[in-house]
Amino acid sequence: MKKAISIIISIVFCSGLFTFAGTNDKTIENLKAAFKGESTASAKYAAYAEKAKAEGYAQIAIMFSATSKAEAVHAANHKKVLEKLGQKTDEIKPEFVVKSTKENLDDALKGESYEIATMYPGFIATGKSEDVKDAVKSFRWAMDTEKKHQTFYQNAIAALNANKAASLPGVYWVCPKCGNTYDVAKTEPECGFCGTKNDKFIKFGQ
Repeated sequence: MKKAISIIISIVFCSGLFTFAGTNDKTIENLKAAFKGESTASAKYAAYAEKAKAEGYAQIAIMFSATSKAEAVHAANHKKVLEKLGQKTDEIKPEFVVKSTKENLDDALKGESYEIATMYPGFIATGKSEDVKDAVKSFRWAMDTEKKHQTFYQNAIAALNANKAASLPGVYWVCPKCGNTYDVAKTEPECGFCGTKNDKFIKFGQ
């Protein structure tokens, strides 16, 4: 009898009919952290845009408005994955301090660099190990976009230091599906990350 029960248990486990509960717990935790981080970044960059505008840096203001939208897309994507996993998101009350545009750019660059080098690579690795494909995709879209934002901020800092902020791009585009951000007057026909057609892109600037 014991042997028969042992055989049945083996068949159930091998066939995948039974799985351990909570095997995606770490990914859920990471999704919630990413949702909070992206929500905060979106609100912060929107405030940084207003500060840049007030200080006379029109191009930097447009850039921050675009990156704010991209972060909002990332937050929404993380939230969708959480909801598919049966989870709810907590209400986010962003906390940040607005300083000078130069200081705000330094802060933004620091945040993007951390996400690229540490946060998202770790989240992606965990998502893969827990086999949560939707989370991995959402994390990767965010990370790949942050790499572009990092370059935007580096260029803006260099231009500001050289008193050439007016030479920065004045038009940005954001893909509404993945947050991919472009700093060119004319984009490619479709998003390089998710394939969304460029007529769906959100334009910032003239």
